[in-house]
Amino acid sequence: MRTGYFWIGLAGLLAMTASGNPCALAATGARGPVSSGASAALDAAATQRIDRGVEQVMRRFNVPGATVLVLQHDRQVYARAYGQRDMEQRLAVRTDTPFEIGSITKQFTAAAIVQLQEAGKLKLDDPLARYLPDAPHAHEVTLRQLLSHTSGLHDYFDGPEQEVDALVTQPIAFDRLIARIAGRPLDFAPGSRWSYSNTGYLLLGRVIEVVSGEPYGDYVRRHLLAPLDMRHTFTLADTARLDGMAMGYRHENGVLRRSPYFHPDWSGAAGFLVSTLDDLARWDRGLVEGRVVSKAGYIEMMTPARTTEGSSADYGLGLFVNSVFGQSRIGHTGGSQGFTTADEYFPGLGLRVIAFTNLGDKTPEAGITLTNAVFSALHPNIVAAWSHPALGEDAAMTKRARATFEQLQAGHGYGGFSENLRAKLEAGLGSGLSKAIAPYGTPATLIFKGTQAGAKGTEYNYVATFGPGVFMPYMIRPDEHGKVAGFALD
Repeated sequence: MRTGYFWIGLAGLLAMTASGNPCALAATGARGPVSSGASAALDAAATQRIDRGVEQVMRRFNVPGATVLVLQHDRQVYARAYGQRDMEQRLAVRTDTPFEIGSITKQFTAAAIVQLQEAGKLKLDDPLARYLPDAPHAHEVTLRQLLSHTSGLHDYFDGPEQEVDALVTQPIAFDRLIARIAGRPLDFAPGSRWSYSNTGYLLLGRVIEVVSGEPYGDYVRRHLLAPLDMRHTFTLADTARLDGMAMGYRHENGVLRRSPYFHPDWSGAAGFLVSTLDDLARWDRGLVEGRVVSKAGYIEMMTPARTTEGSSADYGLGLFVNSVFGQSRIGHTGGSQGFTTADEYFPGLGLRVIAFTNLGDKTPEAGITLTNAVFSALHPNIVAAWSHPALGEDAAMTKRARATFEQLQAGHGYGGFSENLRAKLEAGLGSGLSKAIAPYGTPATLIFKGTQAGAKGTEYNYVATFGPGVFMPYMIRPDEHGKVAGFALD
C-alpha cells in the first residue's frame, strides 16, 4: 500500500508504501443520500472541463477505470464513472463500484486511536511499550509518533519489488510481519524527522485490539462504520464475494495486466479497506461533523506534526496537511497492487474531490492525479495564477534546474551535480529516482516558485508540470561552482 506523496533527499530514496488481519466489515442500517443537502449541478462548461481532464489523464496513463465524486460545501455536484472495472469481461465501472482504498484506511485507524483517547483508555503520548511491550523499539516511540510517521520505524514492506510481490500473495502471521523489521535499527531518532511507515499503523491496529478488547475489524465495524451507516465498506478478505468489485491492474514491462493477488494478511490497520464513493463521503462528513471523534479530536487529527528538527511533517494523525495550487489541502491517498485512490479536501473553497482508479502503477499515481485534474477543471483561474513564475527568476538557474531534472529522469549523465552528489547518484540512488520519475515524461514547464535560505545555502524552488493534474515540486541547492549539491523532489 502506498500514499502517493513522496520526498527524495540526499539520504536516499524514501519509498512510501501501507498495510493485518482480515475481517468482514459490512455495517447495517437504513441508507440515505450521499450528502447532507440536495445535489446541485455544475454548469455545463465545468462538467465538460472535468470530463476532458479525467479522460486526458486516463488516456495518458492507460487507466482502465475510475470513479470521481465532487462535493461543494457537502453537496454533491458531480459523480461519474469512467472506463472498465473488469477488462476481461468488458464490464463498465459504476459510481457505486467498490474499489480498494489502500492507505486511506489510515484515517480510520487514527480516528479509532483518538476515540480511545477520548474514552480515557489511552494517551497519544504514551510509549508504545505501555500496550505492546515486546514490539520493536516499543520503549523509544510513542503512539503519536506512530500516527504521524515520525517514529523512525522501518517499513515492513521494504525490499526488492519482485520479492515483495511474491510474498504478498501468501498468508502471513502478524508476528512474522513485525519480524521483518524487528532486527532493524530505527531509521532516525523518534520525532526528529518524517518518513512514511506502514509499520506504525500495523502496530496501532494491535494497540486498538489490546485496549478495546475487540478484534480490529470488529472495532472498526461497530464504532466507525455502523454509526455512519457505511454499509458498503469491507476488507480485502471480502472482495471475492462483492458484486461488482473492480479488478486491479498495473503495467508490467509496458503491458497492462491484472495485478497480482494481495493476501489480506498483508493488509490491516494500515490499508485493508474496500469502499465506494458514497460510503467514503459519509465517512468524511462524519469526521467533519464530530460524529466519529469530537470536533477537537478532528482538529488534532488535521494539525501537522512538528519534528524536533523544527520542520513541519505536513502530516497530522492519519491525514496529510499541505497545499497545492496555493490552496490548503487535507486528505489522504491510497495505493495497492492494482488500485490508486485519493480523498482530498480544500477547506478554503469548501471543496472535496474523491477519485478511485483500478490502476496500481506507482508513478504517477492515477488517483491523486485525477483529483488535481478535477481541481484544475473547477478552478482554472486559481491554477493559472499559481502557474505564474515568482518574481526574481534567474533564467540561468532555471535552465540548470531543468537540465538536472532531466538527468535524474534519464538515470545517467549527472554532469550538473556536484562530485559528491554525482557519486551517490551513480552508486544507486539515481536508478531508483529514474524509475520513479521517468514515467512522467519530459516536463512541459518548470515554474519558478522563489528562493529560501537553507542551512547549507540558497534553495531554488520550482514545480515541474507534465499536463493536466500532473506536476512535481523540485528544489535545487547549488554550490559555489554552480553545481547542484542538494535537491528534493516532493
